[in-house]
Amino acid sequence: MQKRKLGNSNLEVSAIGLGCMGMSFSYGPPKDKQEMIALLRAAVEHGVTFFDTAEVYGPFTNEVLVGKALSPIREQVVIATKFGFNLNPDGSPGWQGLNSRPEHIKEVAEASLKRLEIDAIDLFYQHRVDPDVPIEDVAGAVKDLIQAGKVKHFGLSEAGAQTIRRAHAVQPVTALQSEYSIWWRKPEEEILPTLEELGIGLVPYSPLGKGFLTGKMDENTEFDKTDFRKTLPRFTPEARKANQALVDLLGVIAKPKKATPAQIALAWLLAQKPWIVPIPGTTKLHRMEENIGAATIELSADDLREINSAAAKIEVQGARYPENLEKLTGR
Repeated sequence: MQKRKLGNSNLEVSAIGLGCMGMSFSYGPPKDKQEMIALLRAAVEHGVTFFDTAEVYGPFTNEVLVGKALSPIREQVVIATKFGFNLNPDGSPGWQGLNSRPEHIKEVAEASLKRLEIDAIDLFYQHRVDPDVPIEDVAGAVKDLIQAGKVKHFGLSEAGAQTIRRAHAVQPVTALQSEYSIWWRKPEEEILPTLEELGIGLVPYSPLGKGFLTGKMDENTEFDKTDFRKTLPRFTPEARKANQALVDLLGVIAKPKKATPAQIALAWLLAQKPWIVPIPGTTKLHRMEENIGAATIELSADDLREINSAAAKIEVQGARYPENLEKLTGR
């Protein structure tokens, strides 16, 4: 697979990475561990070198899974994980608030290194901006970890432009992870220009709209009770029915290219900037193969114009998060 560099850094990764969260957390019950280990190793065989996890996914179980699968082939992969929450003391899913105090960041790094079975975290993201801790202190703590050889690169997730600038002034930010796709384009207003100016890469999560842009669901799709999409305004049956127009548009572009809507959604992201690396998640081998196939699809300037002008006429229905989660973003 083609490689891309995240911004001005020397961190080179596959053009499409793999988001690992859904293997353990959030999208219904956890999947079979051995099957997921096989899938992670198959991804490496297919040229994927960039894997995304976090301590909060599980909690902890996703990092353990990724560590077990990838530590034997450590030199071939780049592993990103995240800090920034106070997790429930009983180990149940969820969290009790944000925590990016420097001493906590260092504790999380040590614990993540053990679970991932590695000596250094390739990319360590602040999962959500903590309004109680100056971002300069957060960047300083990660800088200390980088100087100690425990972390290689610093990242932020869902941060606002001013926070990115302030962090970058203390410790260069290699990548920002944020939701970005053809149905969530807010980063284009302020975030993308800021990243371009500072030489920071963008890692879009949910590049397939949490599965919606694959075209494999409609307003009648039923979600498992443990699937967090049940809580999202954008996934009500009414919103799904209204938003189908976007999937239909992707299908129209896909057909002459013998591609799928998901592949066009990913190819569209790759065509936006050379420093964008989406991380679609999946638990199925054939979906992973479909997703990485997007890296070979060329969208012409005419294709992109057609997509953008048609998409501009479609008003996506439903907020992406409930209010309590949305307020954690863009700070």
